[in-house]
Amino acid sequence: MRIWVDLTNSPHVLVMRPIVRALEARGDRVLVTARDFAQTLGLCERLRLEHEAIGRHRGGRLAAKGVGLASRSLALANWAKDKRFDLALGHGSNDVTVAAKLLGIPSATTFDYEWATVQHTVNCRLARRVVVPDAIPPERLRRYGATPAKLRRYPGLKEEYYLAGFEPDRAVLAELGLDGAAPLAVVRTPPSVSLYHRFEHPLFGAVLRRLREQAQVVVLPRTPEQRTALADAGGYVVPERAIDAQSLVAYADVVVSAGGTMNREAVALGTPVWTTFEGRLGAVDERLIAEGRLRRLAHAEEITVEKRAGGPATDRVRRDPGVLADLLVSGGKEGERPVRG
Repeated sequence: MRIWVDLTNSPHVLVMRPIVRALEARGDRVLVTARDFAQTLGLCERLRLEHEAIGRHRGGRLAAKGVGLASRSLALANWAKDKRFDLALGHGSNDVTVAAKLLGIPSATTFDYEWATVQHTVNCRLARRVVVPDAIPPERLRRYGATPAKLRRYPGLKEEYYLAGFEPDRAVLAELGLDGAAPLAVVRTPPSVSLYHRFEHPLFGAVLRRLREQAQVVVLPRTPEQRTALADAGGYVVPERAIDAQSLVAYADVVVSAGGTMNREAVALGTPVWTTFEGRLGAVDERLIAEGRLRRLAHAEEITVEKRAGGPATDRVRRDPGVLADLLVSGGKEGERPVRG
């Protein structure tokens, strides 16, 4: 098959890369497009994922997002029109779903947060298949058009699939000038341009200040404005380019994130993690909190950083990314027993 994969945000590179490799291993031809936003292009380059850069993020306002969707979808359709694709794939990418529909190409979408209403209303109606974790109740997705015929569900976290073959590399600590013997906190800033997270975040600032008193703090900003604010505050390590964030998380003593992907990466890698997310919790995080694998932070004073003994966790759930590839491409079979390593 000739398959098109589109990437619109940094985490999508990590999620889709093992799927791309699984498809290539079985003989499919895969071409990748990527949007210039956050560290998406930098991660493609660092992970040697060949791609065509098309379009950029238009900003957080609803009108700007609408303009961005229309302009980039048309640009993608123009790029793809002569390439004879059999299928288009994306992790929550409205752009590729719309472009594929314009060209008459079947599409499949995947996501793991069910309350991004605008995104899912577009994708679930236009896509042929919708692939989600089994933690999300199907009834939460029906209003978006994710009918039983379209819906495919997989066990566990998407992070357990794309981190299956991952082993942490201590070199990231030296790259950032960190002391491996001192406590380390890793922080991901709020997704301030997301429609589902339109909140001021006073708690987050208080958390940053408290962590700075207890540990080395690496902050991974999402936007240039956040980077500037962190530089003005001082006292934080802010990488200038895309780094091996998963190794950093594995070696951290605590992770704090107002988003979702890094929280779940920490869970998958066995690192203590707190969420400061102020939007509506999704079913995946609800399950992780109920299981005690993720903690919700209400007050900065709750968090204390202590050096973990023994380094990165070795007892992890590792799942085959080929399962996700099958669900997206052929409908696959739901579920597979995890391989522990």
